Amino acid sequence: MVDNHLETLPYVSIVINDTVEVGKTDLNGFFQIELPVSVKKLMFRTVGIDWASIRLDDKCDEVEVVMMLRGTYDFITLKKVDRIRMKRFKKLPELHKEAFEKGLFKTDKTCYTREFIPDYKKN
Repeated sequence: MVDNHLETLPYVSIVINDTVEVGKTDLNGFFQIELPVSVKKLMFRTVGIDWASIRLDDKCDEVEVVMMLRGTYDFITLKKVDRIRMKRFKKLPELHKEAFEKGLFKTDKTCYTREFIPDYKKN
């Protein structure tokens, strides 16, 4: 687990079913958990970082995640903040590959699908 500056993230909570914490990353951003076969969705959360929601592929046994640092945006709308965040979100696959090239990750591609979680909700 690293942030978008490729710094390791300790103590990131790993959650299933939106509420059940099943583990945390260690000081080096690593974690090992066993999941029931029925669990296909994981959420990663910690302070100062955008939460990451992923849907695991069937053959996914190595989960490596780049998380986005949470910014502070003054005097702009949530809709505009989401546009800024979406630009950063679209760069995550490149950052994953860069983390692999630097030896931080074991794989050059993810084995999961990641959802963008917007702050702005239309009424």
